[in-house]
Amino acid sequence: MRDLPPGDRPRERLLRLGPQALSDAELIAILIGSGVRGESAVQVGQRLLRLGAAEAGHGLRFLSGATAADLTRRIRGLGPARAAVLLAAVELGRRVAEVQVDLPAIHGPADVARLLMPRTRGLDREQFFSVLLNTRHQVLGIELVAVGSLNAALVHPREIFKTAIRRSAHAIIVAHNHPSGDPTPSAEDRNLTRRLVQAGRLLGIAVLDHVILGDHRHISLRECEELWE
Repeated sequence: MRDLPPGDRPRERLLRLGPQALSDAELIAILIGSGVRGESAVQVGQRLLRLGAAEAGHGLRFLSGATAADLTRRIRGLGPARAAVLLAAVELGRRVAEVQVDLPAIHGPADVARLLMPRTRGLDREQFFSVLLNTRHQVLGIELVAVGSLNAALVHPREIFKTAIRRSAHAIIVAHNHPSGDPTPSAEDRNLTRRLVQAGRLLGIAVLDHVILGDHRHISLRECEELWE
């Protein structure tokens, strides 16, 4: 980036115009700091985005689900330190999106989706969450219970209710993502939901719903399955 006039360098443009004025490649360039032999940092960012677009439909979608190994192996010039900076920036963006959600109480599955989709968008593995609620259905906390593979999340009712008991939750809503983007419930999803509802009745902690998160879509098992009868 030293070849660019000072005023055209990404960092200076950000300071002068604000981050919204920069392209995705320029923002990546600021994070990685410098380029490699024959390429500027902006060009490295452009190369990363082209790879991501080819593999995931959008460069940022690839980045949001990438691991450090993916980046260091696939992107020439990105070592562990630069990969760590990129992944930290992605995770920080997810967390900022979460705290901007003003959701004091859960009124339905759409609220659950709005709360959790920023965490799961772009991931290539299932993540299973328990949303802990008080008697007024206000959120006491969100627990990441399990992280699975592309096919299934390994979840045991004991792990789900352990935190709910410790936090004195009145009820819980469980949720997990389908990395395929299709939130249609599987037979395993229905079986797990049935087990959780039964366990919750024994423990006195109601399982109000199981929400499956897809790509900009969600499905409530409470609304489409007769598992609570």
